[in-house]
Amino acid sequence: MTQTRRRFPESFKREAVDQVVAGTPLRHVAETLGIAESLLGKWKRQYEQQGDDAFPGNGKQRGESAELRRLCQQLAQVTMERNVLKKALAIFSPPTK
Repeated sequence: MTQTRRRFPESFKREAVDQVVAGTPLRHVAETLGIAESLLGKWKRQYEQQGDDAFPGNGKQRGESAELRRLCQQLAQVTMERNVLKKALAIFSPPTK
């Protein structure tokens, strides 16, 4: 018998962590939500360390990763534009003697 891994949405994780941060005992929140205390503790540590970037999920990148990806795309675009301008300059320049 295989056990499937449960997945929790970001909103569920944030609400659980908010309850713990507000002062509700971790054990009580874990029992109420039907999750392991260790898992809730892990979510709390992630939230404390990463803040709003915690719980990235599928497709959502952390702030630095998203910025790096955006800058790489911008660099590729500018490099392509520069190469086009070089070729245009070579075509429209008068031949050198």
